Amino acid sequence: MTAPAPASVTVPLNPVPLNILSIQSWVSYGHVGNAAAVFPLQCLGFEVWAVNTVQFSNHTGYGAWTGAVFPPELVADLLDGIEARGALPECHAVLSGYMGSEGTVGAVVGAVQRVRAANPAALYCCDPVMGDVGRGVFVRPELPELIAAQAIPAADIVTPNQFELELLTGQTVNTLEDALSAAHALRGRLNPNGPQIVLVTSLTRSDAPQDTIETLAVTGDGAWLCRTPLLPLDPPRNGTGDAIAALFLGQYIRTGDVAAALSLSMSALYALLERTHHAGTREIQLVAARDDYAAPGRVFEVERVG
Repeated sequence: MTAPAPASVTVPLNPVPLNILSIQSWVSYGHVGNAAAVFPLQCLGFEVWAVNTVQFSNHTGYGAWTGAVFPPELVADLLDGIEARGALPECHAVLSGYMGSEGTVGAVVGAVQRVRAANPAALYCCDPVMGDVGRGVFVRPELPELIAAQAIPAADIVTPNQFELELLTGQTVNTLEDALSAAHALRGRLNPNGPQIVLVTSLTRSDAPQDTIETLAVTGDGAWLCRTPLLPLDPPRNGTGDAIAALFLGQYIRTGDVAAALSLSMSALYALLERTHHAGTREIQLVAARDDYAAPGRVFEVERVG
């Protein structure tokens, strides 16, 4: 069964700004971490409170960079300042990405707890950045276990890629049935008071059509698959996982509909990657794709699979 494309989804204008606290890395050149997440969310109409955990010249995929890792205490310190403005009750969601140290994991979870104390309805979307197919685990060895033990149980939405899903669950994913099983296993460990959404990105399974790539959204109410053409981007572009986590979270908050959020966010991501492919650039063309975030020109339908 294929769901209709949500091109007709009308998102009402909200007279009150929606605010997202985004705790991630930052690069001056290119787009990863907050440098990939903030702008798309702003294009969707969100106010984004960016807390940067590092500031580097460029992403580490180049093999060399300059800059500094900020101490984890900075996260709590900046939250102190935001709280002093009386703003935390108006925070609608927390988004986290790469966590470079044990202290950063604790600082992020602490920030989520502080936001929820002020606004119990606030969502936490955790992008558990730990590794990828071909690269393996690229964070410190202790981080996967810490993220699994501390961040995952606090999350309402988690957005692992296929490699990270396998790492978090200990299950091998080769087929759609494997992916659904692993996603449901991970769902059972998320915040029991939240929507418990698992978004599996960069899914390449043996029983999928050739030259495609998929994203799978699994909830307690069902599962949906969105398939797009696989663009020949070699090497894979950094920042795409950061962008899709932000786009999905934003569209889910705007629509309240997982299937619509999946279709709209994946359609926007494909437009971004298509522009990047045509430009032949090493960095994703985040600004050039600005018109596609809220209203993608080509909308990919979702298929209900569970």
